[in-house]
Amino acid sequence: MKTEGYSSLIFDCDGVVLNSNRVKTKAFYEAALPYGTGPAQALVDHHVAHGGVSRYRKFEYFLNQLVPPDAIGPGLEELLDVYARKVREGLIECEADSGLFELREQTPSTSWFIVSGGDQAELREVFSEKGLDHLFDGGIYGSPDTKDEILARELRAGRIVKPALFIGDSRYDHEASVSAGLDFLFVNQWTEFAGWESYCDKHNVEFVVSLGDLL
Repeated sequence: MKTEGYSSLIFDCDGVVLNSNRVKTKAFYEAALPYGTGPAQALVDHHVAHGGVSRYRKFEYFLNQLVPPDAIGPGLEELLDVYARKVREGLIECEADSGLFELREQTPSTSWFIVSGGDQAELREVFSEKGLDHLFDGGIYGSPDTKDEILARELRAGRIVKPALFIGDSRYDHEASVSAGLDFLFVNQWTEFAGWESYCDKHNVEFVVSLGDLL
């Protein structure tokens, strides 16, 4: 897979740009723990099975479907606050893909975007603190809008210009890319998608280990 010829490159954040999937998984578990280890693990299983979906949807599902009706514990806002605090601490510390800066130098005329399931304000703050925000001249976008909504909006506005390539590490990343009419590349080095190999084979999805493989 070569990036030459693309007008726009769209990156998922967790598991693609940052080695942060485990940070998010641990934060979901710890935020949900007041309801007990069983519901907390059930939330983790749901989170991993629905990679790329926003925290808002996952915690809503947790409270509506996974928590026993008579259980007493934190509500949605408190869960989100605890999760956000733990995630931010972890994101500041986690590594970025080692090929990121060289790939940016290799694609000087290409617009770069982050389209993530992570909280948009949090993403922008973390990327600024890590000195990565300037790489993504097209913008850094996240929840509460879904990836489908973000891609559709940025395409309508003419900010994402085709041909465009979405680089992700989850089933939802691929589905959102196909829905938006974008090319897609799967990155596997940090993915939590257990069935990624058979999925990529079934759907003829090209994959690489890391962004460095694009250099």
